[in-house]
Amino acid sequence: MRHFYLTIILSAIVVCVPVNAQAQNDSTSSSTYMLMPLVFDKQQPVATPGEASSSKQGLKVDNDWIGKAQQRWLRVHDMRYQMMIDNPGMVRYNERSLPKPPSEVVVEADPSGSELMVEPRDINSNTFKPIDRREIKVHNWLHTVVASLHGTQAYISSNWYQGGENNLNLLADFQWDCNLNQKVHPKWLFNNTLHYRLGIATAKGDSLRNYSINEDNFLFSSQLGYKAVERWYYSANLLFKTQFLNNYITNTRDLAASFLSQGELTLGLGMTYNYKDKEGYKVFNLSIAPLSYNLKICRDIDRIDPTKFGIDAGHHTKHSFGSSAEAKFEWKITPSITWKSRLYAFTDYHYAQGDWENTFSFNINSFLSTQIFTHLRYDNSRPWTQDWRYWQFKEILSFGLTYKFATK
Repeated sequence: MRHFYLTIILSAIVVCVPVNAQAQNDSTSSSTYMLMPLVFDKQQPVATPGEASSSKQGLKVDNDWIGKAQQRWLRVHDMRYQMMIDNPGMVRYNERSLPKPPSEVVVEADPSGSELMVEPRDINSNTFKPIDRREIKVHNWLHTVVASLHGTQAYISSNWYQGGENNLNLLADFQWDCNLNQKVHPKWLFNNTLHYRLGIATAKGDSLRNYSINEDNFLFSSQLGYKAVERWYYSANLLFKTQFLNNYITNTRDLAASFLSQGELTLGLGMTYNYKDKEGYKVFNLSIAPLSYNLKICRDIDRIDPTKFGIDAGHHTKHSFGSSAEAKFEWKITPSITWKSRLYAFTDYHYAQGDWENTFSFNINSFLSTQIFTHLRYDNSRPWTQDWRYWQFKEILSFGLTYKFATK
Protein backbone atom coordinates (compact mmCIF):
# COMPACT_ATOMS: atom_id res chain seq x y z
CA MET A 1 0.00 0.00 0.00
CA ARG A 2 2.89 2.36 0.72
CA HIS A 3 4.13 2.04 -2.86
CA PHE A 4 0.64 2.59 -4.25
CA TYR A 5 0.23 5.87 -2.34
CA LEU A 6 3.70 6.98 -3.44
CA THR A 7 2.78 6.49 -7.08
CA ILE A 8 -0.41 8.54 -6.68
CA ILE A 9 1.45 11.39 -4.99
CA LEU A 10 4.14 11.50 -7.66
CA SER A 11 1.49 11.55 -10.40
CA ALA A 12 -0.29 14.45 -8.74
CA ILE A 13 2.98 16.40 -8.50
CA VAL A 14 3.65 15.92 -12.22
CA VAL A 15 0.12 16.98 -13.18
CA CYS A 16 0.38 20.22 -11.17
CA VAL A 17 3.69 21.40 -12.70
CA PRO A 18 2.57 22.93 -16.10
CA VAL A 19 0.91 26.34 -16.24
CA ASN A 20 -0.12 26.72 -19.89
CA ALA A 21 -2.01 24.73 -22.54
CA GLN A 22 1.06 23.24 -24.19
CA ALA A 23 2.49 22.28 -20.84
CA GLN A 24 -0.89 20.75 -19.87
CA ASN A 25 -0.71 18.42 -22.89
CA ASP A 26 2.88 17.44 -22.04
CA SER A 27 1.84 16.84 -18.44
CA THR A 28 -1.00 14.55 -19.48
CA SER A 29 1.34 12.35 -21.50
CA SER A 30 3.94 12.43 -18.70
CA SER A 31 1.42 11.41 -16.01
CA THR A 32 0.12 8.61 -18.27
CA TYR A 33 3.67 7.33 -18.65
CA MET A 34 4.12 7.64 -14.87
CA LEU A 35 1.24 5.27 -14.15
CA MET A 36 2.35 2.56 -16.59
CA PRO A 37 3.82 -0.69 -15.21
CA LEU A 38 7.52 -0.59 -14.41
CA VAL A 39 9.68 -2.36 -17.00
CA PHE A 40 13.44 -2.71 -16.50
CA ASP A 41 15.48 -2.52 -19.68
CA LYS A 42 19.05 -1.58 -18.71
CA GLN A 43 21.05 0.12 -16.00
CA GLN A 44 21.54 3.85 -16.62
CA PRO A 45 22.59 6.98 -14.70
CA VAL A 46 20.03 9.44 -13.40
CA ALA A 47 20.27 12.77 -15.27
CA THR A 48 19.81 16.10 -13.55
CA PRO A 49 17.29 18.66 -14.80
CA GLY A 50 20.05 21.13 -15.71
CA GLU A 51 21.50 18.77 -18.31
CA ALA A 52 18.35 18.94 -20.41
CA SER A 53 18.45 22.66 -21.12
CA SER A 54 22.22 22.87 -21.57
CA SER A 55 22.17 20.30 -24.42
CA LYS A 56 20.03 22.60 -26.56
CA GLN A 57 22.05 25.81 -26.23
CA GLY A 58 23.46 25.41 -29.75
CA LEU A 59 20.05 25.90 -31.39
CA LYS A 60 19.50 29.41 -32.75
CA VAL A 61 15.84 29.39 -31.73
CA ASP A 62 13.75 30.12 -28.67
CA ASN A 63 14.40 26.79 -26.97
CA ASP A 64 12.84 27.60 -23.61
CA TRP A 65 9.84 25.35 -24.24
CA ILE A 66 12.13 22.55 -25.42
CA GLY A 67 14.08 22.66 -22.18
CA LYS A 68 10.94 22.71 -20.05
CA ALA A 69 9.40 19.77 -21.93
CA GLN A 70 12.57 17.73 -21.67
CA GLN A 71 12.91 18.54 -17.97
CA ARG A 72 9.37 17.25 -17.33
CA TRP A 73 10.06 14.04 -19.24
CA LEU A 74 13.37 13.49 -17.45
CA ARG A 75 11.74 14.16 -14.07
CA VAL A 76 9.15 11.43 -14.67
CA HIS A 77 11.79 9.08 -16.09
CA ASP A 78 14.10 9.60 -13.13
CA MET A 79 11.26 9.06 -10.64
CA ARG A 80 10.33 5.79 -12.28
CA TYR A 81 13.95 4.62 -12.39
CA GLN A 82 14.54 5.65 -8.77
CA MET A 83 11.39 3.77 -7.78
CA MET A 84 12.76 0.62 -9.46
CA ILE A 85 16.07 0.98 -7.58
CA ASP A 86 14.43 1.57 -4.20
CA ASN A 87 11.64 -0.98 -4.67
CA PRO A 88 12.79 -3.87 -6.89
CA GLY A 89 9.73 -5.83 -5.91
CA MET A 90 7.49 -3.43 -7.86
CA VAL A 91 9.26 -4.23 -11.13
CA ARG A 92 6.90 -6.75 -12.66
CA TYR A 93 8.59 -7.09 -16.05
CA ASN A 94 12.04 -7.26 -17.52
CA GLU A 95 12.52 -6.30 -21.15
CA ARG A 96 14.15 -9.65 -21.84
CA SER A 97 11.31 -11.64 -20.27
CA LEU A 98 8.27 -9.81 -21.62
CA PRO A 99 5.56 -12.10 -22.97
CA LYS A 100 5.43 -12.49 -26.75
CA PRO A 101 2.78 -10.43 -28.55
CA PRO A 102 -0.14 -12.40 -30.01
CA SER A 103 0.49 -13.60 -33.54
CA GLU A 104 -1.54 -12.21 -36.44
CA VAL A 105 -3.95 -14.62 -38.04
CA VAL A 106 -5.95 -14.75 -41.27
CA VAL A 107 -9.59 -15.80 -41.02
CA GLU A 108 -11.23 -17.30 -44.13
CA ALA A 109 -14.75 -18.65 -44.47
CA ASP A 110 -15.49 -22.15 -45.75
CA PRO A 111 -19.15 -22.05 -46.92
CA SER A 112 -19.21 -25.73 -47.81
CA GLY A 113 -18.50 -26.83 -44.25
CA SER A 114 -19.89 -23.77 -42.47
CA GLU A 115 -16.53 -23.26 -40.83
CA LEU A 116 -14.02 -20.50 -40.31
CA MET A 117 -10.43 -21.32 -41.17
CA VAL A 118 -7.94 -19.57 -38.86
CA GLU A 119 -4.32 -19.61 -40.01
CA PRO A 120 -1.29 -17.59 -38.94
CA ARG A 121 -0.37 -14.74 -41.24
CA ASP A 122 2.88 -15.19 -43.13
CA ILE A 123 4.57 -11.89 -42.36
CA ASN A 124 7.54 -12.76 -44.57
CA SER A 125 5.46 -13.08 -47.73
CA ASN A 126 5.10 -10.07 -50.01
CA THR A 127 1.45 -9.00 -49.72
CA PHE A 128 1.91 -5.84 -51.75
CA LYS A 129 1.49 -5.50 -55.48
CA PRO A 130 4.71 -5.05 -57.41
CA ILE A 131 5.59 -1.47 -58.26
CA ASP A 132 4.86 -0.46 -61.82
CA ARG A 133 8.32 0.34 -63.09
CA ARG A 134 7.35 1.50 -66.55
CA GLU A 135 9.65 4.22 -67.77
CA ILE A 136 8.17 7.68 -68.12
CA LYS A 137 8.35 8.69 -71.75
CA VAL A 138 9.84 12.12 -72.24
CA HIS A 139 8.52 14.02 -75.26
CA ASN A 140 11.15 16.16 -76.93
CA TRP A 141 8.48 17.56 -79.25
CA LEU A 142 5.01 18.73 -78.27
CA HIS A 143 2.38 18.35 -80.98
CA THR A 144 -0.98 20.10 -81.14
CA VAL A 145 -3.39 19.38 -83.99
CA VAL A 146 -6.66 21.28 -84.41
CA ALA A 147 -8.99 20.47 -87.31
CA SER A 148 -12.42 21.93 -87.89
CA LEU A 149 -15.18 21.92 -90.50
CA HIS A 150 -17.61 24.79 -90.13
CA GLY A 151 -20.34 26.08 -92.37
CA THR A 152 -23.60 27.90 -92.88
CA GLN A 153 -26.53 26.79 -95.01
CA ALA A 154 -29.79 28.38 -96.04
CA TYR A 155 -32.70 27.02 -98.09
CA ILE A 156 -35.31 29.46 -99.43
CA SER A 157 -38.40 28.34 -101.34
CA SER A 158 -39.05 29.89 -104.74
CA ASN A 159 -42.19 31.68 -103.46
CA TRP A 160 -40.56 33.15 -100.32
CA TYR A 161 -42.20 36.55 -99.83
CA GLN A 162 -38.85 38.36 -99.37
CA GLY A 163 -37.04 36.55 -102.17
CA GLY A 164 -33.49 35.29 -101.82
CA GLU A 165 -31.35 32.38 -102.98
CA ASN A 166 -30.19 29.11 -101.50
CA ASN A 167 -26.59 29.21 -100.29
CA LEU A 168 -24.03 26.95 -98.69
CA ASN A 169 -20.72 28.05 -97.19
CA LEU A 170 -18.07 25.63 -95.91
CA LEU A 171 -14.87 26.51 -94.08
CA ALA A 172 -12.18 23.88 -93.40
CA ASP A 173 -9.36 24.73 -91.03
CA PHE A 174 -6.28 22.66 -90.15
CA GLN A 175 -3.43 23.72 -87.85
CA TRP A 176 -0.47 21.68 -86.67
CA ASP A 177 1.91 23.08 -84.03
CA CYS A 178 5.15 21.22 -83.42
CA ASN A 179 7.20 22.83 -80.64
CA LEU A 180 10.35 21.81 -78.82
CA ASN A 181 9.63 20.86 -75.20
CA GLN A 182 11.24 23.63 -73.15
CA LYS A 183 11.01 21.63 -69.92
CA VAL A 184 13.46 19.17 -71.48
CA HIS A 185 15.48 21.78 -73.41
CA PRO A 186 15.16 25.01 -71.36
CA LYS A 187 17.78 26.97 -73.32
CA TRP A 188 16.25 26.41 -76.75
CA LEU A 189 13.13 27.74 -78.44
CA PHE A 190 11.95 25.97 -81.59
CA ASN A 191 8.32 26.54 -82.65
CA ASN A 192 6.81 25.39 -85.94
CA THR A 193 3.30 25.99 -87.26
CA LEU A 194 1.57 24.68 -90.38
CA HIS A 195 -1.82 26.27 -91.01
CA TYR A 196 -4.26 25.91 -93.92
CA ARG A 197 -7.72 27.46 -94.34
CA LEU A 198 -10.05 26.73 -97.24
CA GLY A 199 -13.45 28.35 -97.68
CA ILE A 200 -15.91 27.44 -100.45
CA ALA A 201 -19.27 29.09 -101.08
CA THR A 202 -22.04 28.66 -103.62
CA ALA A 203 -21.97 31.36 -106.30
CA LYS A 204 -25.44 31.98 -107.68
CA GLY A 205 -24.33 35.24 -109.23
CA ASP A 206 -21.57 33.62 -111.29
CA SER A 207 -22.83 32.38 -114.65
CA LEU A 208 -19.68 30.33 -115.30
CA ARG A 209 -19.23 28.56 -111.98
CA ASN A 210 -21.44 27.10 -109.24
CA TYR A 211 -19.02 27.90 -106.44
CA SER A 212 -16.38 30.43 -105.47
CA ILE A 213 -13.35 30.30 -103.19
CA ASN A 214 -13.50 32.94 -100.49
CA GLU A 215 -10.61 31.63 -98.39
CA ASP A 216 -7.47 29.78 -99.51
CA ASN A 217 -4.50 30.45 -97.29
CA PHE A 218 -1.51 28.19 -96.60
CA LEU A 219 0.99 29.40 -93.99
CA PHE A 220 4.14 27.85 -92.57
CA SER A 221 6.17 29.58 -89.87
CA SER A 222 9.26 28.48 -87.97
CA GLN A 223 11.09 30.09 -85.08
CA LEU A 224 14.47 28.99 -83.72
CA GLY A 225 15.98 30.67 -80.68
CA TYR A 226 18.71 30.32 -78.06
CA LYS A 227 18.20 31.76 -74.60
CA ALA A 228 19.83 35.11 -73.92
CA VAL A 229 18.39 36.27 -70.59
CA GLU A 230 15.18 35.55 -68.68
CA ARG A 231 12.48 35.07 -71.39
CA TRP A 232 14.48 36.64 -74.24
CA TYR A 233 16.07 34.54 -77.01
CA TYR A 234 18.38 35.21 -79.92
CA SER A 235 16.20 34.04 -82.79
CA ALA A 236 15.84 33.36 -86.51
CA ASN A 237 12.39 33.38 -88.12
CA LEU A 238 10.90 32.00 -91.32
CA LEU A 239 7.45 32.72 -92.74
CA PHE A 240 6.03 31.37 -96.00
CA LYS A 241 2.49 31.74 -97.32
CA THR A 242 0.59 31.13 -100.54
CA GLN A 243 -2.63 29.59 -101.81
CA PHE A 244 -3.19 26.30 -103.66
CA LEU A 245 -6.32 26.59 -105.81
CA ASN A 246 -7.25 28.82 -108.76
CA ASN A 247 -9.64 31.63 -107.97
CA TYR A 248 -11.45 33.53 -110.76
CA ILE A 249 -13.07 36.93 -111.08
CA THR A 250 -16.87 36.62 -111.09
CA ASN A 251 -18.43 36.00 -114.54
CA THR A 252 -15.01 35.90 -116.24
CA ARG A 253 -12.26 33.40 -116.93
CA ASP A 254 -9.60 35.74 -115.61
CA LEU A 255 -7.55 34.45 -112.72
CA ALA A 256 -7.60 36.42 -109.50
CA ALA A 257 -5.06 34.20 -107.70
CA SER A 258 -3.43 30.77 -108.00
CA PHE A 259 -0.61 28.69 -106.54
CA LEU A 260 2.41 30.92 -105.83
CA SER A 261 0.50 33.85 -107.26
CA GLN A 262 0.89 35.40 -104.75
CA GLY A 263 3.56 33.62 -102.73
CA GLU A 264 5.57 35.32 -100.00
CA LEU A 265 8.69 34.36 -98.05
CA THR A 266 10.16 36.30 -95.11
CA LEU A 267 13.40 35.55 -93.24
CA GLY A 268 14.50 37.51 -90.17
CA LEU A 269 17.18 37.69 -87.46
CA GLY A 270 16.57 39.34 -84.12
CA MET A 271 15.21 38.70 -80.64
CA THR A 272 12.16 36.82 -79.35
CA TYR A 273 10.27 37.20 -76.08
CA ASN A 274 8.37 34.09 -74.99
CA TYR A 275 5.93 33.92 -72.04
CA LYS A 276 3.53 31.29 -70.72
CA ASP A 277 1.80 31.38 -67.34
CA LYS A 278 1.88 28.40 -64.97
CA GLU A 279 -1.71 27.38 -65.72
CA GLY A 280 -1.19 27.66 -69.50
CA TYR A 281 -4.15 30.03 -69.87
CA LYS A 282 -2.09 32.86 -71.40
CA VAL A 283 0.65 32.45 -74.01
CA PHE A 284 2.49 35.38 -75.57
CA ASN A 285 5.27 35.36 -78.18
CA LEU A 286 6.88 38.50 -79.62
CA SER A 287 9.54 38.33 -82.32
CA ILE A 288 11.43 41.43 -83.50
CA ALA A 289 13.74 41.07 -86.51
CA PRO A 290 15.63 44.29 -87.44
CA LEU A 291 17.36 42.35 -90.24
CA SER A 292 14.71 40.85 -92.54
CA TYR A 293 14.46 39.69 -96.11
CA ASN A 294 11.14 39.56 -98.00
CA LEU A 295 10.48 37.80 -101.29
CA LYS A 296 7.21 38.23 -103.19
CA ILE A 297 6.36 35.79 -105.98
CA CYS A 298 3.86 35.86 -108.87
CA ARG A 299 4.33 32.68 -110.85
CA ASP A 300 1.62 33.18 -113.50
CA ILE A 301 2.24 36.73 -114.78
CA ASP A 302 0.64 35.89 -118.14
CA ARG A 303 -2.86 35.67 -116.61
CA ILE A 304 -2.45 37.66 -113.37
CA ASP A 305 -1.33 41.25 -113.02
CA PRO A 306 1.68 41.17 -110.64
CA THR A 307 1.32 44.87 -109.74
CA LYS A 308 -1.66 44.13 -107.50
CA PHE A 309 0.72 42.05 -105.35
CA GLY A 310 3.32 44.84 -105.16
CA ILE A 311 5.54 43.33 -107.87
CA ASP A 312 6.78 45.37 -110.79
CA ALA A 313 5.03 44.71 -114.12
CA GLY A 314 6.61 41.91 -116.15
CA HIS A 315 8.53 40.48 -113.15
CA HIS A 316 7.91 37.24 -111.28
CA THR A 317 9.58 38.30 -108.03
CA LYS A 318 10.45 41.28 -105.89
CA HIS A 319 13.20 41.32 -103.25
CA SER A 320 13.12 43.64 -100.24
CA PHE A 321 15.31 44.14 -97.18
CA GLY A 322 13.99 45.76 -94.04
CA SER A 323 12.54 44.95 -90.63
CA SER A 324 9.72 42.68 -89.47
CA ALA A 325 7.85 41.89 -86.29
CA GLU A 326 5.32 39.26 -85.29
CA ALA A 327 3.28 38.95 -82.09
CA LYS A 328 1.12 35.96 -81.15
CA PHE A 329 -1.23 35.90 -78.19
CA GLU A 330 -3.53 33.15 -76.94
CA TRP A 331 -5.84 33.58 -73.96
CA LYS A 332 -8.14 30.90 -72.58
CA ILE A 333 -10.68 33.31 -71.11
CA THR A 334 -12.94 30.55 -69.75
CA PRO A 335 -12.91 26.77 -70.22
CA SER A 336 -15.20 27.28 -73.25
CA ILE A 337 -13.98 30.62 -74.69
CA THR A 338 -10.58 31.14 -76.33
CA TRP A 339 -9.10 34.17 -78.06
CA LYS A 340 -6.17 33.85 -80.48
CA SER A 341 -4.53 36.90 -82.03
CA ARG A 342 -1.66 37.34 -84.51
CA LEU A 343 -0.12 40.64 -85.57
CA TYR A 344 2.52 40.72 -88.34
CA ALA A 345 4.29 43.67 -89.95
CA PHE A 346 7.08 44.19 -92.50
CA THR A 347 8.60 47.32 -93.97
CA ASP A 348 11.54 48.09 -96.27
CA TYR A 349 11.21 51.78 -95.27
CA HIS A 350 9.54 52.58 -98.62
CA TYR A 351 6.35 50.58 -98.17
CA ALA A 352 4.69 48.77 -95.28
CA GLN A 353 2.37 45.82 -94.96
CA GLY A 354 0.71 44.24 -91.96
CA ASP A 355 -1.83 41.60 -90.96
CA TRP A 356 -3.91 41.44 -87.80
CA GLU A 357 -5.88 38.21 -87.37
CA ASN A 358 -8.24 37.42 -84.47
CA THR A 359 -10.13 34.20 -83.80
CA PHE A 360 -12.73 33.87 -81.04
CA SER A 361 -13.76 30.27 -80.35
CA PHE A 362 -16.87 29.40 -78.32
CA ASN A 363 -16.83 25.68 -77.51
CA ILE A 364 -20.24 24.12 -76.93
CA ASN A 365 -18.72 20.73 -76.10
CA SER A 366 -15.67 18.69 -77.10
CA PHE A 367 -16.66 18.63 -80.78
CA LEU A 368 -19.03 21.53 -81.49
CA SER A 369 -17.93 25.14 -81.57
CA THR A 370 -18.70 28.56 -82.99
CA GLN A 371 -15.95 30.80 -84.34
CA ILE A 372 -15.63 34.45 -85.25
CA PHE A 373 -12.63 35.21 -87.49
CA THR A 374 -11.51 38.70 -88.45
CA HIS A 375 -8.57 39.70 -90.65
CA LEU A 376 -7.48 43.32 -91.05
CA ARG A 377 -4.70 43.96 -93.60
CA TYR A 378 -2.71 47.02 -94.63
CA ASP A 379 -0.49 47.10 -97.76
CA ASN A 380 0.48 50.37 -99.43
CA SER A 381 2.33 48.55 -102.22
CA ARG A 382 -1.02 47.63 -103.76
CA PRO A 383 -3.23 49.96 -105.83
CA TRP A 384 -5.13 52.61 -103.84
CA THR A 385 -8.97 52.31 -103.76
CA GLN A 386 -11.60 54.92 -103.00
CA ASP A 387 -13.46 52.98 -100.32
CA TRP A 388 -10.76 51.21 -98.32
CA ARG A 389 -7.61 52.99 -99.58
CA TYR A 390 -4.74 50.66 -98.55
CA TRP A 391 -6.79 48.75 -96.00
CA GLN A 392 -8.50 45.35 -96.50
CA PHE A 393 -10.87 43.51 -94.18
CA LYS A 394 -12.45 40.06 -93.92
CA GLU A 395 -14.86 38.60 -91.32
CA ILE A 396 -16.24 35.05 -91.07
CA LEU A 397 -18.79 33.70 -88.58
CA SER A 398 -19.07 29.91 -88.62
CA PHE A 399 -20.44 26.95 -86.67
CA GLY A 400 -19.48 23.29 -86.90
CA LEU A 401 -17.23 20.44 -85.82
CA THR A 402 -13.84 20.82 -84.17
CA TYR A 403 -11.31 18.17 -83.18
CA LYS A 404 -8.19 18.80 -81.10
CA PHE A 405 -5.29 16.48 -80.30
CA ALA A 406 -2.25 17.39 -78.18
CA THR A 407 0.73 15.67 -76.55
CA LYS A 408 1.85 16.72 -73.07
